[in-house]
Parts: sequence; structure tokens; C-alpha cells
Amino acid sequence: MRVRPGLLLTVLGGLSAVGAFSFDMYLPAFPAIAEALSVTPPQVQLTLTAALVGMGVGQLLGGPISDRFGRRGPVLVGMVVFAITSALIAFAPSIPILVALRLLQGIGGGFGTAISRAVVRDLYSGAEASRYLSRILLVFGVAPVVAPTVGAAVLRFTTWRGIFVLLAAYGVLLGVAILRFLPETLPATARRTGGLTTVLRGFGRLAGDRRYLGYSLAGGLSFAGLFAYLSGSSFVLQDVFGVSPQVYGLIFGLNAIALVTAGQLSARIVGRRTPRALLFTALVIGLGATAVLLAGAETGSLPLVMATLFLFIGSLGVVFPNSTALALDQHPEMAGTAAAFMGATQSAISAVAGPLVAALGAASGVPMAAVMLAFAFASLVVVSLLTRDQLRPVAA
Repeated sequence: MRVRPGLLLTVLGGLSAVGAFSFDMYLPAFPAIAEALSVTPPQVQLTLTAALVGMGVGQLLGGPISDRFGRRGPVLVGMVVFAITSALIAFAPSIPILVALRLLQGIGGGFGTAISRAVVRDLYSGAEASRYLSRILLVFGVAPVVAPTVGAAVLRFTTWRGIFVLLAAYGVLLGVAILRFLPETLPATARRTGGLTTVLRGFGRLAGDRRYLGYSLAGGLSFAGLFAYLSGSSFVLQDVFGVSPQVYGLIFGLNAIALVTAGQLSARIVGRRTPRALLFTALVIGLGATAVLLAGAETGSLPLVMATLFLFIGSLGVVFPNSTALALDQHPEMAGTAAAFMGATQSAISAVAGPLVAALGAASGVPMAAVMLAFAFASLVVVSLLTRDQLRPVAA
């Protein structure tokens, strides 16, 4: 199958956005789900955590499998699982069943997340990989812009269950796109042989690589800050600050625009500045933004909260592509396994964020802001310590 750059970019962007769509589209429905199933807000937030854990498991499975059998087959299986479980969620009668199905849905989506990154590493490296990942972020960024708005619109005409019908349709559409437009980027001669022992040995190598861990954790801790925002913002903005679901969707979309814009700026200037320099700059900006966000939450200032959320989410548009490219560059010979281990590590860290925000309470925006600040601080400290041998990186 011939590579069609524009269509390939769209497919990979769609695969990378599976998590964003499955996380973000139903955020405006959190209060409605709590009321319909007669559960508490923390129980609804658990469905988000379950999906994130599933994403981590799916990446751990999908990445090594794709190193062994190629990229197309495993990612197609993942999308079939995602579509089927999304359809079943629309009929979930209780919160335990909803949580279980969200876990399975996340596993299917995790295949797409890990393998889309591996496909990029099959084709590109260094600054070029960072640039391409930033372009994927443009497609990925459409999900946060559209998803909450679509979710809020669905709630005006039907119940929260209709949102998962749409997600099932999205999975089917991606499956068709994979069959038609995604070529096999890992030739048979480059595939890894061996079974579970080989996979575990590969994970061991990754766990012992300071640079790989540093860049992976930088992205993972930053994503945990984003996940704290995802799990807490619906209740904070709607219940604490009193905005409507439609206005919440608009605010969420504006933050996603910041993510996309920053990502495209990173794509333009990477090469003139190294991916590592861009990563550090963005981490510092994110730390400053979350510090001011905490002050805004404590004073109850909605304008300050909105402005600092915009700045923090924007900084992630630079953090994500550059941390991913830097991590995967360390192990091109097992890109699928490296992408899987990175994604699973990030998911494991992020899975703590939602319950932590919920445990601290939803009576104000302070718990969400404090958790975001803690993760932003940790991301900068960890990457500084683990990659300090690259303080003077060679120009990309």
C-alpha cells in the first residue's frame, strides 16, 4: 500500500485522538450520569480513571504485539474492541458495569495510541519526528475542541447514552480508515521475534535507561496534570463557578485551541531550537501557570482561572510532541515496545490524578489546581535530574 502523507496524517491523528474523544466527549454529562445512575460524583469520575487504566493496559499489549506482528493488524483489532465496547456502554444499567466496559474500551483505544506513535518512529526521527508529532497534534487537538461541544449538544436532544453511540461510530470509521489508508510501516525483516521473555527483557532495558525514563516521565507527569483538569473541571466550572454545559464546552474548546496553536508553533521552530530546549521552556511555563491557577482558585476568580488554564494547556502542546520524540529516539529498534511502555507509564501516573482530585473534594477549584501544580513541579524536577547529562544537547 502506497503511503499517502495527508491521509496517513489524518489516520494517525484520529488514532491518537481516540483517548481524547473517549475522555472529553462525556465530560459535560458527568452530572447527568450521576443523577441517572443515582451515584456520587467520585463514582462517575471512576469511569474516567477506568478508561485511563485500560488505555495503559492496551498500550502495554499493543506496542509489543505490533513489534512482533506489524502495525496494521493489531491496531485494527484495537479499534474493533473500542467500537464494540462503546456500543455496549450505551446500554450499561449500573455504574459497576459502566466502569468495567470503560476499562475494556480503554484497552482497545490503547492499541491505537501506542501504535500510532510507533508508526511515526518507523518513518521519522529526531526533530523531524517532533515536527510530525506536532502536526498530528493538530488533528488530535480537534478532539478537545469538538468533543465537549458535541457531548453538550447531544445532551440537549437525548441522554448521555447517545454520546457512546457516537463513540462507537467513531471507532467504526477509524477501522475503515485503517483498512484503506494505513500502510504497514514495519517490514517483516525488522520485526522482533520471541515471546513474553523478549518483551519483558525489552521493558527491563527501557526501565534502566535514564534518558528514556526522564522524557517519558516528563510527558506522563504533564499528562497527569491534564488529567486532573479533565476529571475536575466539569464539576469545578459548572458546580462551583456556575457555568452551563454549553459554556463549559466553549471554555474547553478554547483551551484545546491553545494546545493546537502551541503545538504548531513548536513544529515551526523545532530545528532552530532543540526539542529538549523547547520541552524545558514549556515545562517552566506550565509550572508558572499552575501556580497562578492555584491563586485564582483560592480567590474564586473565574477570569484568572480561565486565563491560567489556557496557558497551562497551551504549554502541553509543546511538551507532548517533544517529550515523545526524545523518548522514542532512544530505542528505535523497538519503537512499539518503547511507545507502549511510555504510554502505560503515563497512564499509570495519570490514573492517580482523578481519584486524588476527588478525594480532596469538589467544593472549590483549589484541589484541582493544587494537584495540577504538584504534577507540573514534579515533571520539571524529574526530567532535570534524569537527563542532566544532556545539558548541552547537540543541535537537531
